[in-house]
Amino acid sequence: MCGIVGIIGSEQVAPHLMEGLKRLEYRGYDSAGIATLVNGSIHRRRAEGKIINLANRLESEPLEGSIGIGHTRWATHGVPNEENAHPHATTKVALVHNGIIENYQEIKAEMVGEGRNLASDTDTEVVAHLVHANMDRGMDPVKACGTALKRLEGAFALGIIFAGRHDLMIAARQGSPLAIGHGDGEMYLGSDAMALAHLTNKIQYLEDGDWAVITPDGATVYDAEDNEIHRDISLSSLSGATIGKAGYRHFMLKEIYEQPQVIGDTLHSYVNPASRSVTLPLSFDATEVSRITIIACGTAYLAGMVAKYWLESVARVPVELDVASEFRYRAADMPESGVSIFISQSGETMDTLESLRYARRQGQHIVSIVNSPESTIARESDTVWQTYAGPEIGVASTKAFTTQLTVLACLAIAVARDRGVLDSAGEARLTEALTEVPARVAEVLNHDERIQEIALTIAEARDVLYLGRGTSYAIALEGALKLKEISYIHAEGYAAGEMKHGPIALIDENVPVIVIAPSDSLFEKTASNLQEVVARDGRVVFFTDQSGAEKLGDIAAETIALPTVDAFVAPILHTVPVQLLAYHVAVAKGTDVDQPRNLAKSVTVE
Repeated sequence: MCGIVGIIGSEQVAPHLMEGLKRLEYRGYDSAGIATLVNGSIHRRRAEGKIINLANRLESEPLEGSIGIGHTRWATHGVPNEENAHPHATTKVALVHNGIIENYQEIKAEMVGEGRNLASDTDTEVVAHLVHANMDRGMDPVKACGTALKRLEGAFALGIIFAGRHDLMIAARQGSPLAIGHGDGEMYLGSDAMALAHLTNKIQYLEDGDWAVITPDGATVYDAEDNEIHRDISLSSLSGATIGKAGYRHFMLKEIYEQPQVIGDTLHSYVNPASRSVTLPLSFDATEVSRITIIACGTAYLAGMVAKYWLESVARVPVELDVASEFRYRAADMPESGVSIFISQSGETMDTLESLRYARRQGQHIVSIVNSPESTIARESDTVWQTYAGPEIGVASTKAFTTQLTVLACLAIAVARDRGVLDSAGEARLTEALTEVPARVAEVLNHDERIQEIALTIAEARDVLYLGRGTSYAIALEGALKLKEISYIHAEGYAAGEMKHGPIALIDENVPVIVIAPSDSLFEKTASNLQEVVARDGRVVFFTDQSGAEKLGDIAAETIALPTVDAFVAPILHTVPVQLLAYHVAVAKGTDVDQPRNLAKSVTVE
């Protein structure tokens, strides 16, 4: 969610702080601000809304200083406005914070009781006053922070600077990710390596409970018991080049069009096309696995839903699928020799991370599928299977989802082969189908103009239903989620066979119904559901293949015939048109496609 950037050195930091904040825009936010020291005094500039508002503020009221912190805020406590925007400050302390301080009410009452004036509605401001109060009691800044940290409950990543101390910055992490960047006579702080990629590729990741004393010459890291500890400095693979739209109107459209390339890149890492075999390295004995548990949130959860179908039908292994935000609260016993797979684009999703830690305590073998191999989830896993999607800036996941599906398809083939339920001919058939996906996705993109025309009518709807069976049910849910996320139209995805158990009551001429039905073993059953919709004056948009279009295309209001592929890979292919449909509906409605309201790219609070 929120983003942090900090710099301590000898040059003017405001321009670099702003560049760091721009690189963090993809995380989602509703206000932004920076603070620097000017002749030893704390000066701030904050603005509600987009970073351009902050940039305009800085143009009229520039900030000098060689040390500073910046922040993009996604509101939790307190509405989005300038008063609640970070950095929060007293006359002695300024700080930025990601996460939630759960005991802030208790600390706030204590600070107010001491006569301290809190100007915001946030949970964050109390930390600045707590550190200030410790300094008033005679503690130096480092001691004041170390003492304050022990009072805090909840999740937090903190960057703190102090009046009169151009040579000192404090960082602390509990739950929320935080990284220190190393330069030459200059040091940096960021929520992730992306924020610092224009400054350095030397990154030191803090672990839970760590806090660090940062000077222009380096960083000293301490654990929760104040013991000095070593944290490795690694070289980030992220480029410092500016991430642009390459001529596309939005990042989301660019990322949709990148899918043939990134799916191919992912396949190149896990498939041998010459032998038509999967090379995904399994770090567990598939013959000994009693159950696979898949845990994720949002779109990643829907990738897991497709994987459940694949693993159970192709590999014949039981799979439990769960939403990360619910999983660990059941306190479920997990089986011996169990494998738990965690899917996350960012690798920092808090609910997924905490579920991972629960599974670890249950003795599970931990596998993660992430787009960020340097992330916390990756670092805490036994095995990491990277999706090679590259940076995904649009909040609504597109290429991350299809590359997750690509890795999961490779997993299903590998497990099925190792369990002896898929022979070499079967592996060759499914692998060959996978290697054709990039080219077939490129063909799907040729339907973009037609889908844009269909979107103009969908944009007028208040409610939209999506239907599918089998793996297409998961894609129906994903299509509905995408439409909700970026167009703000109410949409629901249903298993097609469940339509007559309730949703059919909603169908009339004003409710578009998006039917996803490749020509697989379930096509005829879905066809019956499509007929039921048409009989009730429902307006059907039909995503199928050539065979399906020949059978039912005439009764649908709109039909898009996608390339014919093996049913195994059909969900990857059918994802693309529902992405395009959601995108063009959002454009037609004039919403903020890349940064939809209230949403964040990386959800780092529970």
